[in-house]
Amino acid sequence: MKLTQAALAELPQQLAVPSYDRSQLRTGIVHFGVGGFHRAHQAMYLDRLMNQGKALDWAICGVGVLPHDENMAQVMQRQDCLYTLVLKNPDGSREARVIGSIAEYLFAPADPEAVIEKMASPEVRIVSLTVTEGGYNFHHVTGEFNAENPDVQHDLQPGAAPKTSFGLVIEALIRRRERGVPPFTVMSCDNIQGNGDVAKKMFGAYAALKDPAFAEWMATEVPFPNSMVDRITPVTTDEDRANIAEEFGVEDEWPVVCEPFAQWVLEDHFSDGRPSYQDVGVQLVEDVEPYELMKLRLLNASHQGQCYFGYLAGYRYAHEVCQDPLFADFLMDYMDLEATPTLAPLPGVDLPAYKRTLIERFSNEYVRDTLARLCAESSDRIPKWLLPVVRINLDNGGEISRSAAIVASWARYAEGIDEAGEPITIVDQLRDELMAAAARQVPDSPDGDKLAFIANRAVFGDLIDNERFVAAYSTALDDLHRVGSRATVQSLQTAAQG
Repeated sequence: MKLTQAALAELPQQLAVPSYDRSQLRTGIVHFGVGGFHRAHQAMYLDRLMNQGKALDWAICGVGVLPHDENMAQVMQRQDCLYTLVLKNPDGSREARVIGSIAEYLFAPADPEAVIEKMASPEVRIVSLTVTEGGYNFHHVTGEFNAENPDVQHDLQPGAAPKTSFGLVIEALIRRRERGVPPFTVMSCDNIQGNGDVAKKMFGAYAALKDPAFAEWMATEVPFPNSMVDRITPVTTDEDRANIAEEFGVEDEWPVVCEPFAQWVLEDHFSDGRPSYQDVGVQLVEDVEPYELMKLRLLNASHQGQCYFGYLAGYRYAHEVCQDPLFADFLMDYMDLEATPTLAPLPGVDLPAYKRTLIERFSNEYVRDTLARLCAESSDRIPKWLLPVVRINLDNGGEISRSAAIVASWARYAEGIDEAGEPITIVDQLRDELMAAAARQVPDSPDGDKLAFIANRAVFGDLIDNERFVAAYSTALDDLHRVGSRATVQSLQTAAQG
């Protein structure tokens, strides 16, 4: 049965459907970037609230800005903005429910004016974002707004129909101010450290280019709360669609599959109200940074700790690596001995339990998270997630052997060939220069330089000047070349136990 509003009453009983009357929904949130993560996370939390009879005036209007978002617009139209969310449990069982919290969807390239007017309407009180890091338009080294972006330049022209989220959002705020409507809150939900701060800086930079006086007003009147978001959400496959049709009797063109775990820590800084997120498990806090660093240095850095070693050793999925006791123990020791000492106190968090849960989550074979995904864009991830752990421990005399080895495993991976001689497709914005540096570290390289990879100061800063880091890194890289990934990890574990 095709998934539509009319079909809800006819769907099989094992497929949970909204208990609320969707005809009573009123849009309170406009969301840019309706991908898998948003639908597994923020839209899911709102659906939970609505099933409690709350937040019916906080329904979501999804917005697509990029050309490929037209596919989502068409699916949303055909399915009345409904979709199936499937939780893949570690025991192989699956739970599914239809999510109904998205009430409408607009495709900005087709009608930018409709998107602006939707945001300018008083009923909309939050504009949220999951646009990935690239959607914030900042330079990966300087962190500054890229004003030379052709679409940004287009949007800055007088009378232009905006193409970017910056142009659309700022124009809506300008209209609200002119009409005496309170500003909405801009709520970033992207996996970026200080996501609200980043959003405020980038939208503020665009606003300053368009109207400096307005930018000054926006800086004091528009909140940009930071948040920490977490749920492993793989890309939906045709196999997922077929399984959902077979098991739950519904034809869904764009379902979402994810792990059971979900976490959202959100700063309680809003200009015009918010849903009662605390009633469905969201942690509302004054300062999200300690929780954010917990995730970045434990979960995200552990992803890097498993992906290169695992890929080199012949594994292709995260669960394969983490079901291997050697690698699981290595990750737990990294978290306990190197990452945890760098964290501030975390009220309300059982940290040992959180770390055990991470290994369990990584080991869920039904999520099928690929190592290739985890290995991608490492030049953006390692400096933010792992290198702060290295630097703090270097300053404090803490342990760095595992962190240095993870960096070495990335360097070895960047050579572009695994231990079985199979080619590796390197996905990274710095791909060419990383691979060129990695080629020089290969034993017997004609212009050999074992430290060529970490000599890139734009990525590694001054770590190449630190003798203790260089020694630990060099030992691990030598072992990776000499005995391979698995034996290198075994040597690290043995040395620690000795």
